[in-house]
Amino acid sequence: MNPLAEELNQIIRQDSTPVWKMLSNVGRQLFFPKGILSQSAEAKEKAHRINATIGIAKESGHTMCFRSIMDPLDGIAPSEALTYAPSFGLPALRKRWQEDLRRKNPTLADRKISLPVVTCGITHAISTFADVWVDPGDVILMPDMMWGNYNMIFGVRKGARLSHYALFDENGGFNLTAFEAAIAKESKTHEKIVVLLNFPQNPTGYTVTGAESDGIAEILARAAAKGTRLLVVLDDAYFGLFYDDQIQKESLFAKLCGRHANLLAVKLDGATKEYFVWGLRIGFITYGLTCSGDPLPVYDALERKTAGCVRGNISNASHLGQTLLLKAMQDPRIQDEMVEKFEILKARALRVKAVLADERYASAWSVYPFNSGYFMCLKLKTVEAEPLRVHLLDRYGVGLIALGKYDLRVAFSCVDEEQIQELFDTVLQGVRDLEAV
Repeated sequence: MNPLAEELNQIIRQDSTPVWKMLSNVGRQLFFPKGILSQSAEAKEKAHRINATIGIAKESGHTMCFRSIMDPLDGIAPSEALTYAPSFGLPALRKRWQEDLRRKNPTLADRKISLPVVTCGITHAISTFADVWVDPGDVILMPDMMWGNYNMIFGVRKGARLSHYALFDENGGFNLTAFEAAIAKESKTHEKIVVLLNFPQNPTGYTVTGAESDGIAEILARAAAKGTRLLVVLDDAYFGLFYDDQIQKESLFAKLCGRHANLLAVKLDGATKEYFVWGLRIGFITYGLTCSGDPLPVYDALERKTAGCVRGNISNASHLGQTLLLKAMQDPRIQDEMVEKFEILKARALRVKAVLADERYASAWSVYPFNSGYFMCLKLKTVEAEPLRVHLLDRYGVGLIALGKYDLRVAFSCVDEEQIQELFDTVLQGVRDLEAV
């Protein structure tokens, strides 16, 4: 094993043995390389005459570029857009994102958390998390309704076993009973469990209430106290898009940080949905743990392992994307803009609820609970989802997503409010068409 990796392992083992035991085989071997990177960093600081270390092209001391590339990027220098970013992410962006995490999650105010590591979107954050923490045969606990790419990342690429529980109980709330039973069952045969929680949830658009959030945190804390090592990963891709006053407005990450030494909380979030910049591909990985001593050296070691994983995969996330995001976050207009777009999405969600309250749809489908995010789901009663999806597309030019045998996902995020009534009337007509065949 590389001495740098062993040095990081020793730091983690010293103050947080349970966290060290949760690392994957790859995670234990990861480190952030010195070599060329450290030599380039030293040269950047000291080579005041000539610096011949950086693998980019320069002329007259400035970043070489094509004007055809830079001219559309008004107000951004080539050095802010075209050069390599650090594998950790831009320092100013990492610091600003951490500050925003505390602002959005007041419970974190007095909690020590890691500095976020920048990834190329949340999908890359999930994949990086899997590399650092998941081995073949590990169990990943998640609800029966889930984003399909989890299976590709954890099941196909990592060889982990996905274990499911029913997301909703008979009252249409988060199924705390099934959740606790699933953890108890897996704890009998696994010393380590990865628990993946995603709110607002894809595909249902559900976020837990404050009471449900407390219940989840208590269940996890009890399991950790009994000796199970719990790696709780929070996929907060749609964070902030909450349309109901009963919703838990803070991430579960805030409630899990500092709960128990056997519980490591990992927050995956990003600008993609929160700032409506899907193609910029900017995500973050943040750690929250409990340890016997000062957590900051442990966090530093975890950040180095995580950045080493990024370095060995994509090298770094887009410098231009990070620059654009940081400038937007510093722009005094951004908060008003975010409120404006939030209200548009909230109005669409409330319109969906109002339309679907009509009893004439009751014989065709039931509606899964939703209160946040981009999506909602219908549970079809008389026809199957895939034939209906194809029929709606071919005959009416309406596109939806079929999930499983009877579930149909609607992304109201991309449907104007005035089209919502027409959308569901068309879906109902499609159901009637297939019933008549």
